[in-house]
Amino acid sequence: MQYLLMIYTNEVEYEKRDAATAEKTTAEYQAFTQSIIQSGNFKGADRLRPTSTATTVRVRDGKVLTTDGPFAETREQLGGYYLIEANDLDTAIGIAARIPSARDGSVEVRPIWVYN
Repeated sequence: MQYLLMIYTNEVEYEKRDAATAEKTTAEYQAFTQSIIQSGNFKGADRLRPTSTATTVRVRDGKVLTTDGPFAETREQLGGYYLIEANDLDTAIGIAARIPSARDGSVEVRPIWVYN
């Protein structure tokens, strides 16, 4: 089964990191990514640009409405994701717990409906 692991962090705090911490985090992400590639769980992943670059789209009464930024004001923002293959939810949770940002943010694990 495929799962989307959505990584939420506080953008403001994330950008305040010193260079050494940023390098350490990057190395941890690279090691994590390589480990799930080697285990066969990896399907895809990307980091998202900051929420300041986002546009929210709604259609109301047939009219397209756009708003700069994300839909909700929250303390944590969606910063990236991994698409993985895992045998079950417990396996997916175990993989999500190894994502470096899980230590100071959160990772939402959601099953994917795969359309054939």
